[in-house]
Amino acid sequence: MIRPICRDVLFLSQKSEPAAEADKNVIQDLLDTLKANEAGCVGLAANMIGVKKRIIVVSMGFGNVAMINPLIVKRSGPFETEEGCLSLIGTRKTTRYTDIEVEFQDSDWKKQKQKYSGWIAQIIQHEIDHCDGIII
Repeated sequence: MIRPICRDVLFLSQKSEPAAEADKNVIQDLLDTLKANEAGCVGLAANMIGVKKRIIVVSMGFGNVAMINPLIVKRSGPFETEEGCLSLIGTRKTTRYTDIEVEFQDSDWKKQKQKYSGWIAQIIQHEIDHCDGIII
């Protein structure tokens, strides 16, 4: 189901809780909402649709991928950039990393550990920040 985008900064600034298999419907809602907003959006976190769970979806070019309970375990190559957000008006400066390694569960709840770089790494960092209550 396509969900409305949350713009409540107080809600968005709260840390998300770990996701469990009972939250599986949130994954589909995130994927549907990302698809509906693909003209101006490349990733979403569950709190952006009003659900305080550690679930993100990211446009990887070949398709949209869900990451459940994502955690960045390595990062290198810091750089300064400016980002926008579907939940906020305008752009803001932030520090990101060129290369990251992320531990997460996939949509089948299997543990994964993947390395990402460049644009995809930047999107993942932005969405994990949402899970941590960090607003750019």
